Amino acid sequence: MKPTDDAAALAPIAALPEQGSPDETARLLDAMPVNELASTWAALQRLSRRDQTSGIWEAIMYFDRLPHDNPNRALDLALEVLRSESDKPTVMQLNGKFMMSLTYAHGADIIDRIESEARDNARLRWLLGGILFGPDKLFKQRILAIADPEAWKADEIARRTPKQPLDCAAMSVQELARAWVEQHSKSDRDRDDNFFAMMDYEGELRGENPDKAIDLIVAILAIETNPALLSLLSAGPLEDVISMETIDRIEREAQANKRFHDLLGGVWYYRASDELKARLDALVGQVSR
Repeated sequence: MKPTDDAAALAPIAALPEQGSPDETARLLDAMPVNELASTWAALQRLSRRDQTSGIWEAIMYFDRLPHDNPNRALDLALEVLRSESDKPTVMQLNGKFMMSLTYAHGADIIDRIESEARDNARLRWLLGGILFGPDKLFKQRILAIADPEAWKADEIARRTPKQPLDCAAMSVQELARAWVEQHSKSDRDRDDNFFAMMDYEGELRGENPDKAIDLIVAILAIETNPALLSLLSAGPLEDVISMETIDRIEREAQANKRFHDLLGGVWYYRASDELKARLDALVGQVSR
């Protein structure tokens, strides 16, 4: 699907009021024919995290709930995506949450239909090759009898393998900041092992070199203003690096850098010690979060 087609598929969601309710989004999507619903789902998979508005987020949550709320319509959607969507990485996102939730929550109710559909549907057999668990052993046995896990695994390895692997330890802080922005801007569909390499390296920095972890946060702030990414920065790297060992540095950065100070407003620290809470409260000017 072309970007213009994705924009058209998401236009009904974009037309909803920015402060609309989940019920409004649900009514809109519930009324869509399955082919339009599948197009909307596919377009959402390709959407950059930079472009996720509150309305888009409500639509994402709707699709997360659909396998639980309406298993037959969810299976209809999956079959339509398999039929109509030519972009393989997008189709593979069905196994990110959607099919896993469907088979775990309602496997016993839909397994007969899945088996019937899979007889003449090689793409469905391929997709089922990525089903990692089910509600019970019998369900898994029935899935394995019709699935094509070898084909799925080969495509999953190809999708996850980056063309240029990141060597985070060899990169400067500025290079790491640019790589962090690039990796976190991607949709789940476009994430490969570089994203997880970046996450692992962040974890290493927090444990072994928290000052450099804070340097990285400051460097990201210097090049990024997107609210969605800043929210991820606040609730992830910044929140995780705050401790009694780093609070002196955190206070200095907050006093010298207003944007860093503002970023602290997105940190939740209700599990911190009383002393750490008190110092953070003094920084952000509010009761403990």
